[in-house]
This record gives sequence, C-alpha cells and structure tokens, in this order.
Amino acid sequence: MGSTDRLIRVLIAAVIAALYFTGTVTGTLGLVLLVAAGIFVLTSLVSFCPLYTLLGINTCGVKPKS
Repeated sequence: MGSTDRLIRVLIAAVIAALYFTGTVTGTLGLVLLVAAGIFVLTSLVSFCPLYTLLGINTCGVKPKS
C-alpha cells in the first residue's frame, strides 16, 4: 500500500469519525461507517489491505524484485 493511499484512508476515517461524533450520522449507518473507519485506520497502520491482494491491486510505488 502506497503512502498516498494510506493518507487518503486516514483522512476518510477522520471525516467519518467527525460526522459520527458530531451526531451528523447516527444509528445503524453511523455504526457501520465507524467500523469501516476503524478498518481504514487499521489497514493504514499495517500498510496492508487484504482486499487489494484478492483484487490484484498494488498502490505501492516500489516494484517487487523478480
């Protein structure tokens, strides 16, 4: 996972958290979005997204050695 992808995930998670904690998004939708924000932060911290592996997506600028 590239650094730009990680930054975008953290920013999206921050926006979702702000919307939830200010009461803009509530109820079940709010909880689902909060869980998604937590997953975004977690995958950013470990620099790995399992969904990217399944889909064959690579956002890291470093090319693997062959």
